[in-house]
Amino acid sequence: MYCTSSANMENTMTNTSPPCISRKTALWMGAAGIAGSLVLFSGDMLFYFNGAQTDLLANMADIPPQRILLSGLTSLIAAWLYTLGAGQVYYAFQPARRRLRLAIFLSFAAIMIAYGIVHSAYIAIAVSAQHARVFDADIKSAAQLAIAANQTLRTATYIPFGIFSILFAIVVWKKQSHYPHWILLFHPLIPFLLNDFIISRLHGSIKTIVGGGYLNLILLLFFTASTVALGMNRPLSTTHP
Repeated sequence: MYCTSSANMENTMTNTSPPCISRKTALWMGAAGIAGSLVLFSGDMLFYFNGAQTDLLANMADIPPQRILLSGLTSLIAAWLYTLGAGQVYYAFQPARRRLRLAIFLSFAAIMIAYGIVHSAYIAIAVSAQHARVFDADIKSAAQLAIAANQTLRTATYIPFGIFSILFAIVVWKKQSHYPHWILLFHPLIPFLLNDFIISRLHGSIKTIVGGGYLNLILLLFFTASTVALGMNRPLSTTHP
């Protein structure tokens, strides 16, 4: 493992050294993050995919109820995998100072937990849409409260996302992590900001697949790039207290 320095060896004797994650463990954690993105992407498709129809809310109104139940289950499984994957980020920033390392890790872990919670909140939207279809009501009106509740959860998540985005970029740029500079090209903020630009140029089933699962595709890209970067890059040998 690469997070032990002479200063930290002294800290170990006094039980004050930070937890240390090995490179091998970090790569497995990255694999968990990749698996989490695939699981929750499949959950998105259970909610949204309905051939070439691109109205996601209408699609949720028309799918079999069993797909809603299965999609809800993916939110729990993915939350576990995503949270485990957050450990890879902790490893990547072990060379950074402790406060920075913890701020980056905890903000990213908060985002990973939020992914599962927000996805599970879509169950209320899907159920509202299905009830509207059964009773021949306006779908958007019926799901309005559920959508607002879901948006509240998403908005709260922007706080840790902002903290993570800024600190991640700064620390990587200053070479205080195990990441190479090119990982910044796969920073989740970049595809997040390009969301509307990309989705607006797609059509048919491709638009439903990419648009419906876009946020999890962002993490699939990030965890894949992160795992490749940490697998290829030579780790630094020091950790700041």
